[in-house]
Formats: sequence, C-alpha cells, structure tokens
Amino acid sequence: MTIRHIVTWSMAADDPETRAAHAAEVVARLRALEGVIPSIRAMSVGVDAVYPEANADAALVADFDDVAGLEEYIHHPAHQEVVPFIRSVAAARMAVDLDV
Repeated sequence: MTIRHIVTWSMAADDPETRAAHAAEVVARLRALEGVIPSIRAMSVGVDAVYPEANADAALVADFDDVAGLEEYIHHPAHQEVVPFIRSVAAARMAVDLDV
C-alpha cells in the first residue's frame, strides 16, 4: 500500500503580490522537509501555475509507504515547525489521502 497525501491551500492575503509571496514561502518550507523526514518517499510541492484566480495557491503531493509513515510525517518536529506559518497565511486548506 502507498498513501498519497494531497493538500491544497488558498492564501488569506487579498493582494496578489502578498498571496504569491506567502504561497512561495509555504512551498519553500515544505520542500525543506525532504530528506529530513525519513517516511517521505516522494514529494511534489508548488504554486499554481495556470489559473490563480480560480485555483488554490499552493499544493503538496507526498507519498508514504503506509498510514504509519503519514502519521510520522504529520507529527515530526520539522513538520510541526512549518504548520504554524502555514496556518498564519492560509485562509483555506483541503486534503485527501489516497491508497494508490
């Protein structure tokens, strides 16, 4: 079993420049977790590149061997350091965890 963790965020800022800066910082902080959290098998993270007026601002797709690996990621201290920043700049979060 592989668990694919997919998350999207819409930033809270009203002006496009601040939204873009916050989304880019979310992406940078999440990318920094690769190689730090052992349970991450694959990770793609980035900002919306096509329809910023209609889509979420940033997204994460991460693969884990199993639910235990996802839980390790969620509770890992390095991830927990990123969470407060994301919560401070995001207005909305959507997630789904798939068995692929």
